[in-house]
Amino acid sequence: MTASVDTTAAISVNDLTLAYREKPVLWDIDLAVPRGSLMAVVGPNGAGKSTLIKAILGLLKPASGTIRVYGKPYQEQRRLVAYVPQRGTVDWDFPTDALDVVLMGSYGRLGWVRRPTKSDRDAAMECLGKVGMASFADRQISQLSGGQQQRVFLARALLQNADIYLMDEPFVGVDATTEHAILTLMRELQSQGKTLVVVHHDLETVSEYFDSVAILNVQLIAAGPMNTTFTADNLRQAYGPRVASKIAFLKP
Repeated sequence: MTASVDTTAAISVNDLTLAYREKPVLWDIDLAVPRGSLMAVVGPNGAGKSTLIKAILGLLKPASGTIRVYGKPYQEQRRLVAYVPQRGTVDWDFPTDALDVVLMGSYGRLGWVRRPTKSDRDAAMECLGKVGMASFADRQISQLSGGQQQRVFLARALLQNADIYLMDEPFVGVDATTEHAILTLMRELQSQGKTLVVVHHDLETVSEYFDSVAILNVQLIAAGPMNTTFTADNLRQAYGPRVASKIAFLKP
């Protein structure tokens, strides 16, 4: 499958192949993420979902292919992109408080030499407030629950005031309150015209939470609007017949 770069898309991935020790993790991926979409990336363990996000961010070097953000290389557009990593990949014992973690979202604009100003700190507090964490600003991140830590990282991404938000399994290991807060925030960002690409694990909530989906298992099985893409046939190709049969409401 070959596609030309779609300059109208928020993210365009063309012929992307990425391997670890010569074993393909992503193979010949073509994906266009429309501007303003709320897209889930789903697939079984080892499908390459997190790898795709890291490749878009330039954290992993592909064997072949191109990735464009609004038609340009990521390096030229990095200030337009915010990233919320998997909570399990973060060193939560690092000695810093919640407010300082959020302020890290301003470093792309300030650089590492300039110190955040009062207005930066005020903006960071406002972002903590949006995720219900303002009262925890002085709390060491190691003292926060898993859900609270995730909300702090969401606040950091908010402070970047990006156009595109890449989130790697933000709902994993969080409580119901945090899950609701994350979902509310995602929908608010989309209503502002932002584009969100979210690695998601719970197939039961995909059609409820998102308006489009990319189904991945090393290769891209399908991508597009929820009602035409999130089907039993496509899930069967990615996960096998047992998973697809468990979700009875899916189209054939």
